[in-house]
Amino acid sequence: MTNDPRAVPPAQRTLPDMLRRQAALFGTRGLLRIAGQAWTHADAAQAAAVRAGALAAAGVARGDRVAVMCGNRIEFVESFLGAGWMGAAVVPVNTASMGPQLEYFLADSEAKLLVIEAGFVERLATADLSRTALREIWVVGDAPVLEWQAPASVRVVPYPQGAEPAEPAPVQPGDPIAILYTSGTTGPAKGVVCPHAQYFWWGVNSAEVLGVGAQDVLCTTLPLFHINALNTFAQAALTGAEVVFESRFSASGFWPSMRASGATVVYLLGAMVPILLAQPEGPGERGHRVRIGLGPGVPAAAGAAFKARTGVHLLEGYGSTETNFAIATAPDSPRGGVMGWLRPGFDARVADEDDVALPPGEAGELLLRADEPHAFASGYFNMPHKTVEAWRNLWFHTGDRVVRDADGAFRFVDRIKDAIRRRGENISSFEVEQVLLSHPGVGSCAVYPVRSELAEDEVMAALVPREGAQVDPAELARFCEGRLPYFAVPRYIDVLADLPRTENGKVQKFKLRERGVGPSTWDGKPARA
Repeated sequence: MTNDPRAVPPAQRTLPDMLRRQAALFGTRGLLRIAGQAWTHADAAQAAAVRAGALAAAGVARGDRVAVMCGNRIEFVESFLGAGWMGAAVVPVNTASMGPQLEYFLADSEAKLLVIEAGFVERLATADLSRTALREIWVVGDAPVLEWQAPASVRVVPYPQGAEPAEPAPVQPGDPIAILYTSGTTGPAKGVVCPHAQYFWWGVNSAEVLGVGAQDVLCTTLPLFHINALNTFAQAALTGAEVVFESRFSASGFWPSMRASGATVVYLLGAMVPILLAQPEGPGERGHRVRIGLGPGVPAAAGAAFKARTGVHLLEGYGSTETNFAIATAPDSPRGGVMGWLRPGFDARVADEDDVALPPGEAGELLLRADEPHAFASGYFNMPHKTVEAWRNLWFHTGDRVVRDADGAFRFVDRIKDAIRRRGENISSFEVEQVLLSHPGVGSCAVYPVRSELAEDEVMAALVPREGAQVDPAELARFCEGRLPYFAVPRYIDVLADLPRTENGKVQKFKLRERGVGPSTWDGKPARA
C-alpha cells in the first residue's frame, strides 16, 4: 500500500478506502482530538462502521441524505464518516441558521434524518417539518430542550451511542459524500453536490500546499459545517498527521489554544488576522510550534505584520465549495499580494462575458476546470439549470473577477456575483432581502456589501418604506435577528425615498455600493464578532 496519496488508484479515491488505507498505514498514531475526545487513525474506520450501522438501523440507506446541525463535536465527525461509509451524503447545516433556513435545507435536500445539538432544537419550532422528508431526529448532548412537539411522522431520540458495525458500501469516486449549501446570489441557497473524489483531492492539494506530513499537528477553530474544516480531516487522514478541532475562534484564546494543542499548522480566514493583530502584543505570540498557516483573503499588509509578530507565514490561495484548491502561493513565492499561481491538475482562464480568454493584465471572470475525474463538485442538487449555467462550456464559472499577471500570478479584483462574504460566511442578498420585505413597514429594498475595518464585507441595506409607514432601523435590525443568522443581519441601513433603477425597473446595486455609507446611514455595530 502506497504512502503517496497521488498514487492512489482512481477507484479508491473514496472515504471508505481512505479510512481503511490510513488504518493500515498509520494505525495507532494520533488522528483526532476534539472536545476532550481522541482517536487514532485506526479508530476512524471503526467509528465510521459503527455510525453507519446506527444510521442503517434508523432506516437510512445508500443514496439518502443525513443533515447535521452540530458544533465542533465528535458526533459531527462520526455522522460525516458514517454516512460516507454507507454511501449516504451528509448535509452540514450552519449552526447560526434559524427556523426558516433550517426548514429550507431539510426540505431541499430531502434529508431523512437530522442530527442536531440539543441547544439548537428550539429552532425547529419555527420550521415546518411537514414540508420535509424527515423520519428521525437524533438529539446530541444534554442541554435543556424547550417544549416542542415534533410531527407524529418524525421520531425524536437521543443520539445513539452504539450499533452493530456495518460493512463499507461499494461507493464510487463520483458518488456524493456531502451536499454543502452555499448562499445563492439571486435566489435560494444552492446545494453543492460534492463527490468522494473531490473530498479526496481537497485533502491531497491542501496537504501539498501546506507541506503537511505525519509529524504535523493541524489545528483549526473553524466550524465543521464548512469545507475548510472538513478538509483538515482529509489532510490528516491522507498524511498520517493529527488534527485538533477547537470549539470556536477566540482572539484572546487563540495562541493559548495553539500552544496547548501543539499545533504546527493553523487555518485562518481574512478577518481573523486583523482581529488577532488588534490584541496586545505578548510573548505568547512566539511561544508556539506553528510553522505555517493558511490565510485566504488576508490583506498583504496584515499578512506581513502577522509574520513579523508571530513568525507564522500565511499562504494565500483560491478554492470554492464547487472546485478545489486550484490556485495557491508557497513559502518561497516571489511576491505577495496575489491569490497565487495555478496548481498542477487544474486549468484556469480569465475570460470575458462570452468565455473568450483575455490577455494578461486584463480583468475578467475566473474560469476553472480539473484534469482528474470528480475533482470538482458534480453540480447543484435539484437545480439542473443552475448547474448548466455554472459549468457552461465545460468550465466552472466562479463569479469572481481576477487578473492574471505576466508571471502567471492571479490577483483578485472583486466579485461579479451579487454575494456578500462576512465573518467567513457567504451571505445571500436575496435571502436577506426576503426577510426585510416581510417587515410590514418595508416597501422595497436592496442588500449589498460594503467594506469594513476588517478587510471584509459588511451587510448594508437600502430600503424604501411602504406608503404611510415609517421604519426605525434599530427595530428593523432586531426584527432580522430572529429570522437570519447573526452574520447576515445588516449592520448598515439607509432609509431612502427611492432606489436607483434601470429603465425596466431593476435596482442598480452598483450605484448603491458606490454611494456607500453616508452621514444619514444607521450603523448597528455587530453584537457578535
